[in-house]
Amino acid sequence: DDYITRAYVRDNWPLDLYVGYHDSQRQGDTIHSPLNCLPGAGWQPIEVGMATIPVKGAPGAPAGAVTPVEVNRVIIGKGVDRQFVYYWYQSHRRVVASEYSAKIFTVLDAARYNRTDAAMVRVIVPIPEADTTAKRAEDKARSFVQALFPAIAPHLPS
Repeated sequence: DDYITRAYVRDNWPLDLYVGYHDSQRQGDTIHSPLNCLPGAGWQPIEVGMATIPVKGAPGAPAGAVTPVEVNRVIIGKGVDRQFVYYWYQSHRRVVASEYSAKIFTVLDAARYNRTDAAMVRVIVPIPEADTTAKRAEDKARSFVQALFPAIAPHLPS
């Protein structure tokens, strides 16, 4: 129903942010995984996993508390280019990495609270060719998410 896409530069590193918000999810109109749409743009997953990031402002956490959240961790490639991606789903009182868990929570929240609103947040950082481990790109992405989270959390479903 609404989205924001922004390009940032932090310490001379470009970072892309996308937040897609759905006010209501019904059959045929649901959030989908970036792993479904990135290949359509020519990007192929090279490495897929999870990461835990300590953040302030997590739903349900006491104000100012640092809480670990689990997010998806993906390295994608197109030709010689590679990018590091973190993404997660945010819905009623939770941050969820798994697309399947997010869908289950949507059904449960619809039954319990008559709410199906949710958002998908994605951060992408290019990986320089010299960065064979993607560690520096991941460090930049993690630092960005930690700075970003308290600022966007009040605007996402909670």
